[in-house]
Amino acid sequence: MDEKELLRTVPLFSELSEPDITSLGRLASRRRYPKDTVVFFENEEGDFFFIIVDGRIKVTILGDDGREIILSMLGPGDFFGEMALLDNEPRSATAIAVEESELLSLHRTDFQGVIGDNPAISAALIKVLSTRLRRANHQIVTQHDT
Repeated sequence: MDEKELLRTVPLFSELSEPDITSLGRLASRRRYPKDTVVFFENEEGDFFFIIVDGRIKVTILGDDGREIILSMLGPGDFFGEMALLDNEPRSATAIAVEESELLSLHRTDFQGVIGDNPAISAALIKVLSTRLRRANHQIVTQHDT
C-alpha cells in the first residue's frame, strides 16, 4: 500500500479531496521501529505526527512514584503525537513500539497546513481528542478509587 492509500484508511483524512490526499502522501515518510524502541520521549520537542501502518505503540507517562502509567495502546490506523503539533508544547508522554512497527510520519508544517485547509479534519481531530480525554478522566477516577 502506498502512502496515499494508507492515509485514506485513517478516518481523520477520509474526507480529503484526491489532490489533497495525493500531496499529503508525497509529504509523508515511512519508518520501521524495532520492538521496544522509543519513538519519542516525554518532554521532547514534537515536530512529527505519526500514523501506525503496522505494529503496536504504547503511550506512557511516569507517575509521581516512578511507576509507568499506560495511557493507551495503539494499533494500525491509529495516530499519535498530534498534541505537540497543535499547542507547540513538549511531548506530553513517551511512545514506545511494543512490537516491530511501521509508522507513517508527517512534519508539523505539513500537518498544520492540512488542518488549516480542511475544517472537517479539525472537527474529526477534536472528536478524537475529546474521546481520549474522557478515557483519561475515566482512568484517573478508576485508579483513584483503588
